Amino acid sequence: MVGKKSGRTLMREEGLERTDNNLDLTTWPQVNMINQKNYYTEYLKRDDQFLAYRTQNEEATNRMVQQARDKDRALAQGVEVPQDENVDENGQTAAAQEAFGSKIVVIHPGSQNLRIGLASDILPKTVPMVIARQWEENEAEEAGEPRPKRARTDSDYPPEPETWFGPEFSSQFSTMSTELKLRMRANKRRVLPNSKELVVNYNKRTGPDIITEHNDPHRIEWTEIPRNPDNAPDYILGHAALRIPEVSNPRYKLFWPIRHGWFNEQDYATKTMLFQDVALIIEHAIMSELGLRHKKDWSQYGCVCVIPDLYEKRYVCQMLDILLRDIGFGRVCFQQESLAATFGAGYSSSCIVDIGAQKTSICCVEEGLCIEDSRVNLKYGGMDVRDTFIRMLLHDHFPYTKINLMKRHDYLLAEELMHKFCTMNEGDISVQHYDFHLRMWCRDTRKYYFKTYDETMLAPMGYFNPTIFDHSEKLIGRRKLIPPSFDLYDGSPNDPQSAAQSAILQIAAQSQPAANGNAAAELPSRPPQVASTPSRSHPVGLAGRLNEEQGTPRSSVAGSPGPEGTPQPPRETPMGGEQPVSFEHPTLDKIKAAEARDKIIPVAPLDTAIMTSIQNGARGDDRKARDFYGGIMIIGGGSKIPMLMSFLEGKLKERLPGISQDILIGTPPRDLDPQVLAWKGGSVFGKLSPSGNDSWINQKEYDVLGSRLLISKCMFPW
Repeated sequence: MVGKKSGRTLMREEGLERTDNNLDLTTWPQVNMINQKNYYTEYLKRDDQFLAYRTQNEEATNRMVQQARDKDRALAQGVEVPQDENVDENGQTAAAQEAFGSKIVVIHPGSQNLRIGLASDILPKTVPMVIARQWEENEAEEAGEPRPKRARTDSDYPPEPETWFGPEFSSQFSTMSTELKLRMRANKRRVLPNSKELVVNYNKRTGPDIITEHNDPHRIEWTEIPRNPDNAPDYILGHAALRIPEVSNPRYKLFWPIRHGWFNEQDYATKTMLFQDVALIIEHAIMSELGLRHKKDWSQYGCVCVIPDLYEKRYVCQMLDILLRDIGFGRVCFQQESLAATFGAGYSSSCIVDIGAQKTSICCVEEGLCIEDSRVNLKYGGMDVRDTFIRMLLHDHFPYTKINLMKRHDYLLAEELMHKFCTMNEGDISVQHYDFHLRMWCRDTRKYYFKTYDETMLAPMGYFNPTIFDHSEKLIGRRKLIPPSFDLYDGSPNDPQSAAQSAILQIAAQSQPAANGNAAAELPSRPPQVASTPSRSHPVGLAGRLNEEQGTPRSSVAGSPGPEGTPQPPRETPMGGEQPVSFEHPTLDKIKAAEARDKIIPVAPLDTAIMTSIQNGARGDDRKARDFYGGIMIIGGGSKIPMLMSFLEGKLKERLPGISQDILIGTPPRDLDPQVLAWKGGSVFGKLSPSGNDSWINQKEYDVLGSRLLISKCMFPW
């Protein structure tokens, strides 16, 4: 093998000369190697390297410069600058904060109503969260059958009202009625033996009185539709949408964009129309209720949006896009409902129970932070009480047998009946005589007389026996349009979950076996633990929970899975055979668990849900659990049933006799309406100094980073 020859040897022996043309071997830039022993980087180690923080600091600096210029200009003109003693740590006076609040719009969207107002307002405006669109048929005609649903029969004779809702409902109704009688006798209250028969016989033979329109002082002003269908508006919003005649020309159908705390995927065919309706409802409320007519000025306003405690990431991201892009607010921030309620009440720690129209949320708040594992979201509320109340009245031969909650006048009538007559006071349970007026378009008013007995109390008692509610249609269309949120790295679902909600799902899966199949078996194996008294025996912290799960094989039918890629031994099936060995990926397990959760309606008795939330929020700390039990506050429109708080307090004391002296359920302070307390807390949050609040997302940041900003802007774990 001949070695390499030098340039001089090549020239002498072969006459070849090695030359260099000074050209690089490649056009790629050559980077010198760094000294591994001494190098340092500041990448993403300072706040000013984040766009979100840098923009906030620039705004604070510009604000300070502007204030200094205004002060110098005033001194130069000889104007005395007043010295305000009420200055916070950020240099903001009370007047400045109030002026800042007048540029903040606070919205709290719900399944039935939208609360909206400026942060400087005392109380919000309430707008129905509904839009009426031109459609081929109205909602009653499209449904085809009345609500609540009646049983059908093939015979020529109509069925009796006692059989309209099936034997299961009748059995539960009778059982609850018997239990109430026993409870009243135990409390030394008089119970007539034939009360039910008196009510049924009276309702059977009583007919309505006819009142002509000119003799009705409370007649309804219906929404007028132009006679020429071409001039009719494409959609109608607000209270006017609920007063459109059923037989209008053209027809209008009501759409509710939010149902049960989720986007309503059942009634919509496309996501675009769903999100457009949300934007239209908010825009109409801003123009009609707040008086902000010019949309070009909305970029000067900020918006505080109150969201559920156990939110879905797709919901929050879409609301952010609607508020910044479609409506055009200058900046937006989000606040959780329970934390906003503590802001509005002025509490530092509390257990908030928010009973809405179609959703009940429970969360423990401690020192301005929602405890993650204590969050519970139940899919029932005041509208379930209303529907059950109507079913109970019809079961006892309610004289207005054709009531249909899909019709607008009957919908409003049912709301009126529930608010007037439902109670949790045992002293009011006797044969009572009531009346109501049925007002329909182009018909004379009818005055009905009827009697009630225990229906007025048994309907709201459904909070403690939710199987009496009708849950058959609550999951229809779920995930039809909007898929769950997934992690960008491993593709697993990343919507927030809580230990308390997992326990509630286990309870709900046991009461819904027929509807959900084997969905309960695919849930996380942690069982619900609702103890009679708080105990220190529960492990505290992540290590304790891991030890508990690994050391308690009875918590799951299947054993703990081995490391990824490890073959599992065959398992016996109930039929005696063996299941084949499977190699499951952790991401697939998470996806299956999320799909199983979506098949179960989270429903549990209200007292059980509160105990589960507090137990997971206290994390085994006796003192903290007693503090939460002594600071329970019930808010929301569904909580306005008389004596509900006293009844719930008695239920908790019965189940927790060891700490019964510490259990206390309070009302919002200063006689605040429980329906608007969460909005009030959002207004308090909105009036905080902008320089001390780093949760605002402005248009420029969102255009650059999108919804990724939420991970660094939200005050709660994202």
